[in-house]
Amino acid sequence: MQKSKNVGYGKVILFGEHFVVYGLPGIAAAMEDYTTAKVEKGKPGTGVVFSDNRPETPGYKETKLGERNRMMELMLKYLNIDPKKTPLKITLSGTLRCTSGNGSSAAMATAIARALSEHFGLGLNENQINDVSYEGEKGSAGTPSGIDNTCATYGGIIIFRKNLSGGPNKIDKMKVGKPIHIVIANTGITQETKLVVEDVKRHKDADPKKYERIFSDYNKVFESAKKAIEKGDMIEIGRLMDRNQELLREITVSCPEIEKICKIAKTAGAIGAKLTGTGRGGSVVLLAADETSQEKIAKAVEKIGFKTMETRIGV
Repeated sequence: MQKSKNVGYGKVILFGEHFVVYGLPGIAAAMEDYTTAKVEKGKPGTGVVFSDNRPETPGYKETKLGERNRMMELMLKYLNIDPKKTPLKITLSGTLRCTSGNGSSAAMATAIARALSEHFGLGLNENQINDVSYEGEKGSAGTPSGIDNTCATYGGIIIFRKNLSGGPNKIDKMKVGKPIHIVIANTGITQETKLVVEDVKRHKDADPKKYERIFSDYNKVFESAKKAIEKGDMIEIGRLMDRNQELLREITVSCPEIEKICKIAKTAGAIGAKLTGTGRGGSVVLLAADETSQEKIAKAVEKIGFKTMETRIGV
């Protein structure tokens, strides 16, 4: 079946989650999996009604209900659409599983932005779709980095740097040496992004010297990772993913489930392993050398009770 044109892609952050919030560069990639949205005229007096057919980690949609509602309110306000006057029915579907860490919220926001543009004849271009999606992401992350909605909208592999002055974020497409095989493992734990981001900021404010050193260490990881990805040097990419995970552990966003997945995956042949996205649950990205290794890693992680998804980026 052909997918809808009103699509938003899932994402995986290879390097830089949380650090991008503070203006440091990150590297992220759109996944092959996506969310689609359809907007139709709703019944009078109903406002916005959702029919959500996306696959999910059990409990995800319920936990994220408040975020979804805030997202919708912000996007409609941004577009000057009053659901009291023009009630809407929004149907969500697609192949992207709803779970923390894979850009589910941004994929939904982007898909809905496209569908709203189509339904109301707004004629929004890609940059404007990204702006609307970013506005929606504020309902999820409070002060989002912008990296999730950018991947959801444009696809590909990007280098992203947030403009802390409030102007346009800097986005550069990356050249990739060769496609990258990854396994996404799901801890089964859903977190509110906004709360985790706020907690990391509290830690940073309490110990600025420690975070200054961590940020400096991360910048070195980023510079090396950029070169390794462009060359297609999987061994070096994996080593740097492991180092990035060490830094994420230091800023308190890892958890026992993430560490367990990383350990088992490395034993099964993963070249690199780190959390991706919000952390303290959510998803883990595992780097494989090839398809055979990818399957072996996925089976090992499934064996200890965590769901996985095999995919490629940089295709």
